[in-house]
Amino acid sequence: MSLPIFRAQDDPGPNFTALVSKDNFLGQFQGNLAGFSKDEIRHATTVLAMRTKNGVLMAGDRRATEANRIAHRAMEKVYQADRHSAIAIAGAAGPAMEMVRIYQIQLDHFEKVEGVALSLEGKANQLGQMVAGHLALAMQGLAVVPLFAGYDLKREVGRIFSYDVTGGRYEEADFAATGSGGRDARSVVKMGFKEGLEDSEAIKLALSALKEAADEDSATGGIDLGRKIYPIVAVVTSDGYQRIEDDVLAEMTLEMDSEAPR
Repeated sequence: MSLPIFRAQDDPGPNFTALVSKDNFLGQFQGNLAGFSKDEIRHATTVLAMRTKNGVLMAGDRRATEANRIAHRAMEKVYQADRHSAIAIAGAAGPAMEMVRIYQIQLDHFEKVEGVALSLEGKANQLGQMVAGHLALAMQGLAVVPLFAGYDLKREVGRIFSYDVTGGRYEEADFAATGSGGRDARSVVKMGFKEGLEDSEAIKLALSALKEAADEDSATGGIDLGRKIYPIVAVVTSDGYQRIEDDVLAEMTLEMDSEAPR
């Protein structure tokens, strides 16, 4: 794809989505789904986020489904948006991953053009605009419902934002979850959440929430010790985005299993 040509007075500046829309890049998924069965479309499921003592934690299971079939067992649903923020996806997998890639480029483009990173509030608003622009596809069954979380350098606190398919943006006080197993995951987090969670406590709570969601929702994948497939778990603090290694998750999982009542 070549970058579009435009007059100086039409320069979109730091707005990357406006830039690429001149070449209809964002319209590549637009159109109807005639001839396609919704059963052929892969969907991502359960993701969650919660505030911690040092910032925020975000986690997601690894299963992607096509109707009642398991399409992929190790899908990534949690991504680094930029140094101090993360995005997690639920919904139609293809458009969701494309939205994440464009969003990452948007944030990088803004910082390069303006010389400073977009504020966390601005990042949340920008994602809401992208979700709203996806409404036509959502009405055709390709809904994408992300979670966004990050560390606000100005307020020095972690913040969480949830969305609906129309692009509505809602800041959550302490935690959020979405996807087919979101209700079960949220219930577990709600019971175990407390102010000032240490990262280790939050990780264990997230693993417990995803485990419960997998027990109740067939579209949510549980921890697979045999295949060594673990949820994606990441924390975002003033030091930036950090993904928790699988070895750490494996150790915590075994520790939690040994402590569970028999």
